[in-house]
Amino acid sequence: MSKTRPVSQAGRALPDGHTVRIRSDVARAGDGQVLVGGSPLRAIRLSERARSLVDGDEVRVSDDASRLLAARLLDANIADPVLDDVAPPTEDLTVVIPLRDRAEQLDRCLAALTPLRCIVVDDASHDRAAVAAVAARHGAHLVSLPENLGPGGARNAGLPYVATAYVAFVDSDVQVSPETLVRLARHFRDPAVALVGPLVRSKSRSVRPRWFERYDEHASSLALGTRACSVRPGAAVGWLPGACLVARVSALGDGFTASMRVGEDVDLVWRLTDAGHVVRYDPGETADHDARPTIRTWLGRKYVYGTGGAPLAVRYPGYAAPAVLPPTMAIGAAALLLRRRWSLPVALATLLYSRHRLARTLPDTHDRGQLATRLALRGLGWGVRQESGLLLRHWWPPVALLALVSSSVRRALVTAALVDIAVERWEHGDLDPATTFLGRRIDDLAYGGGLWIGALRHRDLGCVSVRLTRV
Repeated sequence: MSKTRPVSQAGRALPDGHTVRIRSDVARAGDGQVLVGGSPLRAIRLSERARSLVDGDEVRVSDDASRLLAARLLDANIADPVLDDVAPPTEDLTVVIPLRDRAEQLDRCLAALTPLRCIVVDDASHDRAAVAAVAARHGAHLVSLPENLGPGGARNAGLPYVATAYVAFVDSDVQVSPETLVRLARHFRDPAVALVGPLVRSKSRSVRPRWFERYDEHASSLALGTRACSVRPGAAVGWLPGACLVARVSALGDGFTASMRVGEDVDLVWRLTDAGHVVRYDPGETADHDARPTIRTWLGRKYVYGTGGAPLAVRYPGYAAPAVLPPTMAIGAAALLLRRRWSLPVALATLLYSRHRLARTLPDTHDRGQLATRLALRGLGWGVRQESGLLLRHWWPPVALLALVSSSVRRALVTAALVDIAVERWEHGDLDPATTFLGRRIDDLAYGGGLWIGALRHRDLGCVSVRLTRV
């Protein structure tokens, strides 16, 4: 956990009347004097003046002091913007749809977007006539590329034809309503926001969805949870899928990195946040993404996603680490996964040490000890969850080899699988356990395999390395 620290307010000229609401998962200590939460986890001490600006759970911008407080809470993921009373922007919104073939999916995509102006970028389709016919039937402007540029390059090719303040990038296998895109654009009331994305759900088109389609509907790689977030590396949501995004055109610069065939959406988010812009995830708005219709294409996409980890790690050292852990919690979590006679004493020792460090770090309030205990337990649980993911997903190729000769590794793998099942049942309890287990394990094999192939190809292990932090 980080101490209270200043957050850059560059460009955060929040308008009068803008309201933010403190999140329900934020812990309060010292009778509301200290707020603990956000991602990364931190503690914020509120001065008497700042506390007077909090009305219940909300801060409404009315002067420089409230403007600074609201921006700070937003940037720390301690609060989320309240947009219920924010009118949609009066500026028009243009939609750019990149695709290669997929004429049938394009037809559904364009039908859902009526009456927004749409630009279809044909990225060197094999059947150009079919794509052109669908675009013409819906009145969309067609940009036909002579050679295949990939998703990033195709989106960039549509940008010169956008004459509006905001642009939505929507893939051809996505269905999203105009109302959803316009509501997402309300985030641009904050002048620092450059990009926003909805919850992208997977939806099967099969009459009788097969097991992997049912699994994907409940645990899509593109679905990033149900909690709103200020997106950046190290936060609970560190990236947004390019399948559906709404952007402020003036903030995009040259757009996506065209040379990246995978991970170009992550790259855009990280470039924008590094430049001081704000990126928001709003799961209150949703878009439907077609589930892959065959197990080969489903696993193939997981593998491709994995191969994108290494190029991102090369471009952004430290950002692509699959786990971020304090050394103490890493030791305690590993002890629990190994399930040896000494595991509980070691885990308890790390827990007590972390509690001691947290108690010294947190502001001095009457309930500081209780809060430190809760945070230490939470940190240990999160450590167990992260290390379980490492063993089963990100590190499985070398771990599988070690399991052939080590009973300790095999024991840790079994523990990790039980933890993973429990977490998945808690998050996706309406899916049967067998489908959940099978889907998770095959998903992990495909993604982890791609991750290591990419790491070896680029001779960089940043995408499979743990980033160690302070408590």
